[in-house]
Amino acid sequence: MQQSFFAATKFEFRFRVFFISFVFVAAYSCYAFDHVSSAARLATWLFRLDPALSFDTWLRVIFAFAAVAIFKGAFLRVWGTAYLKASVMNDMKLHTDRLVADGPFRHVRNPLYLGNILMCFGLGFTCNRVGFFVLFLGMTIVVVRLLLREEAELRAAQGERYAAYCAAVPRLWYSLRARVRAAGNKPNWFEGFFAEVIIWGAGVSVVVLAITLSTQAFEHVLWTAVGLQTIVGLWIRWKARAAATVVQK
Repeated sequence: MQQSFFAATKFEFRFRVFFISFVFVAAYSCYAFDHVSSAARLATWLFRLDPALSFDTWLRVIFAFAAVAIFKGAFLRVWGTAYLKASVMNDMKLHTDRLVADGPFRHVRNPLYLGNILMCFGLGFTCNRVGFFVLFLGMTIVVVRLLLREEAELRAAQGERYAAYCAAVPRLWYSLRARVRAAGNKPNWFEGFFAEVIIWGAGVSVVVLAITLSTQAFEHVLWTAVGLQTIVGLWIRWKARAAATVVQK
């Protein structure tokens, strides 16, 4: 199996959640040397250009824009997970047994990774200026490494079928027009939504920040989402193991 030198290792893919978490920790740790958010810096600049709107109003506009980006990412991830199945998303193994060419996968090959990038772009405004780039570029690098490994293994497992799919559907650029025919799979929207609690929570936390301009309120909502996602993730893994045990019996 030929892989790009930039592709993630098996270790990285298996423990991808820790590498993704590290990007967030590194980004927010940048507040140690700069306590002003990138949104506040941008609002200050915009206020100087157009003082007709107050600094707080510009700040709310920026956070509202950031929330829209996060919710777009959330929708993409829910849409993709609804077709891909939550158990696959929470599994540390790479699944190459089937090609999903339904829902968002007809428009972009990696909708969930694109959702990650959109989320980090939006959340970047809650970091300082350095943290913004650490979060956005760091997540982009992690995502590209992961998807290169996935694509190489899918190409090795499915051959020309996957090669034809890659030729038709963009890797990370969403196409407004579906590039392939629907395969006929049915989405599980309930499972898709609850498997992505954390990204919806991230969007809500930024909405709360836009309304209240309270960092404390933002953190409370975001950490609540992290806690809920942890519980949901454990439940999904337990459910998958229970189903596997029944099949083996």
